[in-house]
Amino acid sequence: MRHRHRRGHGSSQGRSMEDEQRLEEYLETLWSLREEGRQELANIKEAVGETEASHLLLSLMENRWVKVEGERFQFEPEGELRAAQIVRRHRLAERLLHDVLDMGADQVEEDACRFEHILSPDATESICTFLGHPQTCPHGKPIPPGPCCRKFAKEVTPLVRPLADLHLGQQGTITFITPRFRSRLHQLSSLGVIPGTSIRLRQRHPTFVIQVGESTIAMDADLARNIFVRSKG
Repeated sequence: MRHRHRRGHGSSQGRSMEDEQRLEEYLETLWSLREEGRQELANIKEAVGETEASHLLLSLMENRWVKVEGERFQFEPEGELRAAQIVRRHRLAERLLHDVLDMGADQVEEDACRFEHILSPDATESICTFLGHPQTCPHGKPIPPGPCCRKFAKEVTPLVRPLADLHLGQQGTITFITPRFRSRLHQLSSLGVIPGTSIRLRQRHPTFVIQVGESTIAMDADLARNIFVRSKG
């Protein structure tokens, strides 16, 4: 994680926006180190430098977000929660920029670092739902689940299935479209095939045909298997 200096306004907790964002980046750095099994204090010094490491630990310990046991760091409960939230926002932003906007790896990382500090909880959950509750970022690292993921797994997943599994004439509401079809997402969106849209399956062979409002749209079986719907009846 890159550490950048920013100007900002005061926060409700008495910290400037710059300080708040820097603390979030510290948490994200420690989260990544823990994922790699590198929780020794020496690993922090390697990641951010010896002087910065001392300031990092002091700041996080003062906020009771991190504690040190021997030569290893551990997250306190509040620090664990805050770190999971910032990592979740960052990695969901990466998925959105990479999968939907088809941006290059370097630009994805830079812009995701900006997004992670400004996404509200509601915006974060909306992005996650739009992307189909992805479990990993484009680099294969796990995305911490949020409330929408747990609700989806418990209440919606048993009712959701690929469009290709619908019976002729059956209706459904699009829940999500798998991101790897980013080259066709804009086309589908322009036709009204987006999450939340009500559709009806009209044909299975030789191509799948769905009805969206007064329009009919044809698609191949591969795409039909990657549009997931909540069926009705």
